[in-house]
Amino acid sequence: MPAVTVSNILTLPRVSVPEPGAQPRPVRSVTTAPQGFEGEGFPVRRAFAGVSMADLDPFIHMDQMGEVEYAPGEPKGTPWHPHRGFETVTYIIDGIFEHQDSAGGGGRITDGDTQWMTAGSGLLHIEKPPESLVVSGGLFHGLQLWVNLPSTMKMTDPRYQDIRGKEVSLLSSPDGGALLRVIAGELDGHEGPGITHTPISVLHATVAPGARVQLPWRKDFNALVYVLAGRGSVGAERRPIEMGQLAVFGPGDVIEVAADDSQESRSPSLELYIMGGQPIREPVAAYGPFVMNTREELITAFEDFQAGRLGTIPAEPHPGHDVL
Repeated sequence: MPAVTVSNILTLPRVSVPEPGAQPRPVRSVTTAPQGFEGEGFPVRRAFAGVSMADLDPFIHMDQMGEVEYAPGEPKGTPWHPHRGFETVTYIIDGIFEHQDSAGGGGRITDGDTQWMTAGSGLLHIEKPPESLVVSGGLFHGLQLWVNLPSTMKMTDPRYQDIRGKEVSLLSSPDGGALLRVIAGELDGHEGPGITHTPISVLHATVAPGARVQLPWRKDFNALVYVLAGRGSVGAERRPIEMGQLAVFGPGDVIEVAADDSQESRSPSLELYIMGGQPIREPVAAYGPFVMNTREELITAFEDFQAGRLGTIPAEPHPGHDVL
């Protein structure tokens, strides 16, 4: 799990120690993501399955893609499909993924990179492994997070952000026991590169075996911690958690996580994807690739897609020409 790392974590800025009297957030629930398949058949874990929308708000959906070691000819992606009313945040830990959309966005992301697509009023897009990965096979592991948009932003113009891994803000826990990569929003005053319509914070944390971390967290944000790899505990109550599980926290000022002293050989550290945001608190009408506020808006989205108003699939490039 390379993502983005540093040779000496002690040279990084450090997150503040929580102030005396800061309230640890209690753990409301720990759920296990069921496994399934997406697109043309790549394996995913449905990270938010079984969690209420009220606890997730402003997040809608998240898939852990892989971790999978593909044989030659096996890598798969998704065909062209529409979206409206929300944002997709695709984070690649291992492997390579290509994106193209009908609004002109597109690019290739690899270890530690993020593609942030604001679907807004609607577009078509496709995600796939490059031909070289299909031929060779190899390791693939990533996440796709869906972030809701408030009703006033549902029909905003589509936008695409290409966030390179080297652009994320790298921080250390006070004792150097955890490497924190701020992808979007901010942590303790340190901002990540992702520009968000909805106030959120997103980070990837690597916690060394036996280390315990207390992260200051905005009171008006919810707090979710998903385990990408490894074993540990969450909350002051030290509730056990492991790969493929999501912890939902209650109100407070501080998120507490800890890594077990002993980790499995394939993952020497506890790897966490930590999310929080300001709840939108609006009705959600979601079906397939559309996230709106009412059933009537969903019907309109389907009608617009069928009428070609969400864009058209770009022409295939000539052989040997790289559109990316």
